[in-house]
Amino acid sequence: MDDLFGHGPGNDDDGGGNGAPAAGRPAGGGGNASPRGPLAVRMRPRTLDEVVGQQHLLGHGSPLRQLAAGAGADTSGPAGPTSLILWGPPGTGKTTLAHVIARGPGRKFVELSAVTAGVKDVRRVMDDALTARDLYKTTTVLFLDEIHRFNKAQQDALLPGVENRWVVLVAATTENPSFSVVSPLLSRSLLLTLRPLTDGDIEGLLQRAIVDPRGLGGKVAVSEEALDHLVRLSGGDARRALTALEAAAGVAFGDADDAGEGPVAVELKHTERALDVAAVRYDRAGDQHYDVISAFIKSIRGSDVDAALHYLARMLEAGEDPRFVARRIMISAAEDVGMADPTALQTAVAAAQAVQLIGMPEGRIILAEAVVHLATAPKSNAAYMGINKAVADVRAGLGNGIPAHLRDAHYPGSKQLGHGVGYRYAHDAPHAVATQQYPPDDLVGKDYYQPTANGAERDIAVRLERLRKIVRGK
Repeated sequence: MDDLFGHGPGNDDDGGGNGAPAAGRPAGGGGNASPRGPLAVRMRPRTLDEVVGQQHLLGHGSPLRQLAAGAGADTSGPAGPTSLILWGPPGTGKTTLAHVIARGPGRKFVELSAVTAGVKDVRRVMDDALTARDLYKTTTVLFLDEIHRFNKAQQDALLPGVENRWVVLVAATTENPSFSVVSPLLSRSLLLTLRPLTDGDIEGLLQRAIVDPRGLGGKVAVSEEALDHLVRLSGGDARRALTALEAAAGVAFGDADDAGEGPVAVELKHTERALDVAAVRYDRAGDQHYDVISAFIKSIRGSDVDAALHYLARMLEAGEDPRFVARRIMISAAEDVGMADPTALQTAVAAAQAVQLIGMPEGRIILAEAVVHLATAPKSNAAYMGINKAVADVRAGLGNGIPAHLRDAHYPGSKQLGHGVGYRYAHDAPHAVATQQYPPDDLVGKDYYQPTANGAERDIAVRLERLRKIVRGK
């Protein structure tokens, strides 16, 4: 187990354990991950070919590939390397790309964190970088994590080094640089947007970590259920996925018989214990997908807000697409609440749009509000039943023709056909309701919409009765 987790004897590093230097300290050529470091650091890619995801940034001849290959290593010339701002969610590879770039020929890597570094630290790095360039022909790659935490004065201190190419700045941020990075620095850097990793990316990364000598070296065998659990809980964050795998392997080794041979089995129970999160039995393509969404909709229809929230949480924790849930909520608002509370559909549509704008996990709050609104609202399926009856009659062949006075009378010759003759303009009648025939002859007197006495439909029912009497001339 010592070998597996890199805790064996004879390893006197500085205890940092993360393969990255302390703030402002160089790590020549990008540094090598300490054998005592976390799995996420030991598995950090050494070349761009090992990077998971972000293929839209890694094409042949892309700026990242040129920079990682050492193109334009002479920072004094016009073809010097370009500074980068990497924008993307946590765990998508911003730090990884910085380390890969730093491994290029003639590079020195320096890392600063905007959380702890100040203007003095930045100026010291710039001075050292200028010396390294002039005396040793070495390019300094400055990785600045969380640049959005730097204030304007701190970001301005970076400008001379970036503009004069004393350093290659690789800045990482999880916030929109247009709002968090000063314009002069933004204009002197190339902005690259990193995309969230897919489940396939995460699964491939975990499979590699299981067999790679830098990782777990084939000393564990992870079950399919455990692997699915790790992928789902990662949320597209590679660092989180590798950390969870390492923790689950640690639990499995603690349970294993030391006398056993072969790889130690990592089961679902080990991932649950390691992460303190129970695996939700949910197959997004199988019975559970349909059973849970069915229970969810029926709970809303039945006005059991607590059960509805349970099933909502169950789906979201299992990794269900929140857009799918939002679509079902919109359908429920029209089908089950309907005109008993016309604002329910407005809430549902707003929730769907908000989830697309803000994403998860905060989107769960918006969805929960919509669920509470629908579950506690008065219910009516009158509009839903009305359209079903109308569709049934159309399919049965009813509704022959259109009354002549309702037909289009704008084209030449239409009057001779009787189109529009006798039509009463509703706004000329009292209360803007005119007595005349609107449906086809064989559907006169047919009532499709029958409002309930629930919620707003109580008032609608009274008004509808009066409208039908006037329109039908009763």
